[in-house]
Amino acid sequence: DTIDPLLNARVMALAGRVRAARAAGQALLAPVVDLVPTFRSLTLHVDPERADAQALPAWLRDQARAVAADPAPAAAATGRRWCLPACFDEDLAPDLATVAQAKGLRVDALVARLLAVRFHVYVIGFMPGFPYMGGLPPALATPRRATPRQRVPANSLAVADTLCSVYPWESPGGWHLLGRTPLRLFDLARAEQPAWLAAGDTVRWQPVDRAAFEQLAAEAEAGRLAREQFLAAETEETAE
Repeated sequence: DTIDPLLNARVMALAGRVRAARAAGQALLAPVVDLVPTFRSLTLHVDPERADAQALPAWLRDQARAVAADPAPAAAATGRRWCLPACFDEDLAPDLATVAQAKGLRVDALVARLLAVRFHVYVIGFMPGFPYMGGLPPALATPRRATPRQRVPANSLAVADTLCSVYPWESPGGWHLLGRTPLRLFDLARAEQPAWLAAGDTVRWQPVDRAAFEQLAAEAEAGRLAREQFLAAETEETAE
C-alpha cells in the first residue's frame, strides 16, 4: 500500500536473478517468455506446456528468500540512466502555473525542482509505454485532478501524488500536465523493445526551448533519433 524503494529494489533483484539464470542456459528457466516487474511484485509469463509446475515455483521462492535476506539489493538491479528533453512552454504545460501557485512557488522554481530530481521507473503500465516514475519530493506532491481531461496530448509530462510520467499516446488522463517531451516513448517500429523506458531505469529531465523541441519532435517522427544518444553522460553519473 506504499511506494517503497527497498521493496522495488528486491523485485528488480529477483528479476535480475531470473534473467541471469536464463542467460546462463538454466533449463528450468527456458519456459519463461517475459518478466514484468511492478512496484511490489514480479510477474512471470511462461509457456505452460514446457514449464515444470513444481520445480519452477520452488526455485523462485528460494530466490525470493535470498533477495529478502539481502540488506542492499539495489546493487543487483541497476537500470539505464536517461537524460530526456522536455519543454515547459505555457501551451505545452497547461497545469504548470496552477501547480506552482498551489505550492507557493514561481513557475521557474517549480521547473528547477523537477529538473533536480532523478526519477526512478518503477513499472510500465496503464497503457503501452506509460512509465510510473517515483521521486517527486513530498513538498511537490499533488493530488490527481478532480476532473480528468478527456484528451491528454501524447508525450505530455505529468505528475500526480509523488509520481511523474509521460503519456505516450493521446488519451484521457487525470494527471497534471507540466511540460512535454518531443520523444516517442513507445514505438512499434522498434520490435525488440517498443517501450523506451523499463522498470529499473532512471530519468532526469533536460530543459529545451521551443525551437529545439520542434526540431527533436520532427527528427523523432522521421525515425532519425537513436535512443542511445539520450543516455546520461558518464561524467554526470560520476558527479552524482
